[in-house]
Amino acid sequence: MAAALLLSCRTQASREAPASSPAALPVTTSSVPVVKVGIEVLESKGFEGLKGKRVGLVTNPSGVDHELRSTIDILHAAPEVNLTKLFAPEHGVRGDIYAGGRVEDGKDPVTGLPVFSLYGATRKPTPEMISGLDIVVYDIQDIGSRSYTFISTLGLVMRACAEQGIEVMVLDRPNPLGGNKVEGSIVEDGFHSFVSEFKIPYIYGLTVGELATLINEEGLNCGEKGNEKPLKCELSVVPMEGWHRDMLYEDTKLPWVLPSPNIPYPQSAINYPSAGIVGEFQGYLNIGIGYTLPFGVFAAEWIDADKLKARLDSYQLPGIAFRTIHFKPFSGSAQGKLIHGVQYHYTDFEAACCTLTQFYVMQAVGELYPSKNPFKLSSGRIGMFDKVCGTDYVRTNFEKRLKVEDIADYWSKDVYSFKELSRKYLMYE
Repeated sequence: MAAALLLSCRTQASREAPASSPAALPVTTSSVPVVKVGIEVLESKGFEGLKGKRVGLVTNPSGVDHELRSTIDILHAAPEVNLTKLFAPEHGVRGDIYAGGRVEDGKDPVTGLPVFSLYGATRKPTPEMISGLDIVVYDIQDIGSRSYTFISTLGLVMRACAEQGIEVMVLDRPNPLGGNKVEGSIVEDGFHSFVSEFKIPYIYGLTVGELATLINEEGLNCGEKGNEKPLKCELSVVPMEGWHRDMLYEDTKLPWVLPSPNIPYPQSAINYPSAGIVGEFQGYLNIGIGYTLPFGVFAAEWIDADKLKARLDSYQLPGIAFRTIHFKPFSGSAQGKLIHGVQYHYTDFEAACCTLTQFYVMQAVGELYPSKNPFKLSSGRIGMFDKVCGTDYVRTNFEKRLKVEDIADYWSKDVYSFKELSRKYLMYE
């Protein structure tokens, strides 16, 4: 497939036909999904693997089929399935908890099933929570970046189930970044956390089913702190049909249901690894949270947008283009203030190094505004910055001069070895 052109309307060549021509009538065919996600494959096979078992389900609003039926409702309505418990990750099973909000135990208002929180007092299911279950099913749309907490929830569920001898089934879904892009160094010892649980790169180029298998087989599931003995669960993955590695999400023709409030579009998932790390700072750059372009911009009141664009253009970064932007966020610390900066577009997604985009922006800002050092402006967030990076090497070397060249080799050092490691777990071509 040709390199993706992102942040613009990708169109396919079409033949125009007269309105009276039969060729003009089946206009809905272009919207028919070309990919069947795991829940659809599971249903088409009569819920094989769940029959006669007491089932728990970890999901959120993104767990739907192409007709937007919730996996909760599909399994609950299936006479072959005995769905008994729901488990709520960040934002809740029905998406009614906003970003960062505490999720409480409760009861699902639609099915009446008990809901146990995995984003409150505990993030790993307790033995009492999963007691009485034979299998726990996981169905959440991933976004392909290590610091996104749902894969950490999956790992902790797998670990809890391994301890209790309970099966785990992952219903696979597309990686919105495709299956080829890998970026970032793996997590170092001492820097494991809920935003960097596994020794994997920041962008890992796997579907969630492939990732679960790699974690299980390679002994990477060492708990949230990364210091416990790895445990292997009895794992099965229901693969998709029709997905291949060079597909971005829009190529699947599946509907996108936001897995969390600040990932409203497939493009947001692509932008997330390009701005999310710098977004850990406070009082520095607005990255579009609180506006219509989450993770898609870099702006501040004190920035001269034209100068910032010119400086970024001078780097001649492959696969990316910048434009000036001026806007007023409608929430957050810059609410109602006119701020200035750049929006970025990937003109060649495969050629671009997404994760380093934000570091080049910090370099450009540092050259133009030497007093605006993010590590000094937001010293209280350094610990979180290191956790998201999975190391303190990036910070300790980048903060000295704010030059990407000081960290680029380190940031890419594990890409080849991880691709080789993960090759045997690839389920799709």
